[in-house]
Amino acid sequence: MMSLLNVFFRHSLLQNKSCEMKAFKLQESDCICVSGSCSSEVRIGHSLNTEEKEFIARREQTVQESLKTLGIPCQDKVPKIALLGSGGGERAMLGLLGSLDGFKETGLLDCVLYLSGVSGSTWCMASLYQDSDWSTKLDSVREKIIQRLKGPAVSWSETFSKLKKYYHEKDLFSLTDVWAVLIVTSFVKEIDERTISEKQGHNEKDPFPIFTVIDKECKQLKKEDPWVEITPYEAGYSLTGAFVDVSRFGSQFEKGSKIKDQPEVDMLYLQSLCGSALADEQNIWEAIKDFFKNLFQRKEENLVEVWNEIPSSSIDDAGQILMDLVEMNLLTLKGKDTSDLDKTIRTKLLELSGGKTQLIFPVEKPDKSETKLYMKQFTLDVCDNMGVTVSFWPFDMCYAICKCVVQWIWGRKYNCLYNMKDGRLPSILVESEKRDYEDAGLLLNSPYMSVLRQERDIDLIISLDFSDGDPFMTVKDIAKICKRQNIPFPEVIVPSGDIIMPKDFYVFEGYTKAPTVIHIPLFNTVNCGADKVEEWRKKYTTFQLSYRAELIDPLLEVAGKNITNNKEKLLEEIRKIMKR
Repeated sequence: MMSLLNVFFRHSLLQNKSCEMKAFKLQESDCICVSGSCSSEVRIGHSLNTEEKEFIARREQTVQESLKTLGIPCQDKVPKIALLGSGGGERAMLGLLGSLDGFKETGLLDCVLYLSGVSGSTWCMASLYQDSDWSTKLDSVREKIIQRLKGPAVSWSETFSKLKKYYHEKDLFSLTDVWAVLIVTSFVKEIDERTISEKQGHNEKDPFPIFTVIDKECKQLKKEDPWVEITPYEAGYSLTGAFVDVSRFGSQFEKGSKIKDQPEVDMLYLQSLCGSALADEQNIWEAIKDFFKNLFQRKEENLVEVWNEIPSSSIDDAGQILMDLVEMNLLTLKGKDTSDLDKTIRTKLLELSGGKTQLIFPVEKPDKSETKLYMKQFTLDVCDNMGVTVSFWPFDMCYAICKCVVQWIWGRKYNCLYNMKDGRLPSILVESEKRDYEDAGLLLNSPYMSVLRQERDIDLIISLDFSDGDPFMTVKDIAKICKRQNIPFPEVIVPSGDIIMPKDFYVFEGYTKAPTVIHIPLFNTVNCGADKVEEWRKKYTTFQLSYRAELIDPLLEVAGKNITNNKEKLLEEIRKIMKR
């Protein structure tokens, strides 16, 4: 038998790529000039865009008034305070919401200039920024979010309709679309189709929001700048300094000019893009299995546009082949024998195609070390053959979903920097027409890089850590990263015993150019009790699905205590910054 690896290499060159393809305001100092004229729609430069500068100038007046009320007058320079929410699934979403409630109660919320999050914290941010000036009416906004989270799941018809919309309206379809509809909705209990650009001018009294993701290839190759930030005005690479109007993020570009529009990223997709670190293959296959089962049980409803033209038996057979293919992938992940399903799929596919099916992969059972590779190529092979035999909606989408899973394609978008000729851009960011973006928590579970940009000039970072495991991992990791990249950051020294039994308030401060960092672990010996920390950790895990209603309020309360218990300490650190 030909080497499985050789077959895979040969066949991969022939693969239909249906899983990925179907069918701002410039500032003078930052624009790129092409042939002597400024014509680029991409902004290259490290300065803040005009809209953010104007927003911050207004917000600083609010901060100044708030600090004055708290007994800290500041006239010449307002301290720039950034609040960071880490990842951690629904625990992070509720942890950030409860913490913000604590900031509101202490009068400190209006002292915050920036609010930045990754993963689960972005789910909270997306919910908050639905409401204009949410920070002025947090009690009612908070209650609305809680009631939604305690309420019913998104209906099947809404789920199916949204996934259909994602599939048909975009050139590039990936697991992020599937994850958004099948998983994120189960946490946030809604389909939010608003866009982040719609927030422009509607949250003038709130902290400036920054959502963060990472560039998958830059992360894997450990090269250049993987950090991508998304604000109501721009999206782009934080450290490189390459940005595009947020409404055009994902549109097709070449040499700095947009050549084809794509739908603007909506808030549901953004939450999925930011919050996909929870995904693993078994998890996603299980979700797809449930989706396919529901889909094929409702075939009269879902296939109504072709029902009169396609024999019912063909639809039933195609649906069963897909169900068997999903089950075969699940068994492979569990290390179980799949030979019976392999033969069944081949037989049914041969019958369905009238004997015209040509599966490249042999029937012989692969070597154990190559089982997963065999499953990947077998899945691609079956989907390609099915795409010729039964190509109508929604089977075309089902094939695309399966192919995206085995190729693990997440967050695929057009690259706004493609083919740009500018020496300030790393070659890795301009060579490919498309880029893959994913949850920043897969690299660093807190959005430090978004606020460490030199031009944001942050004085104080308040890090809310909702992570699993070592509650100091994020702050220790960013300290190492900053040291390698010569970014000012204080030294981080944590007593060894505190990793297991953390307190509720830590301050890391260093030389003049570095920001002060306040680090607050969610579960600690103060708000949980010295003997209850581990119990709380086990009660609220990252990978459990939507929390039961009775778990929500206690988590909000614990998170809020981390702020209310430390009001005076927070104020003292702000005073120290003012003196410095």
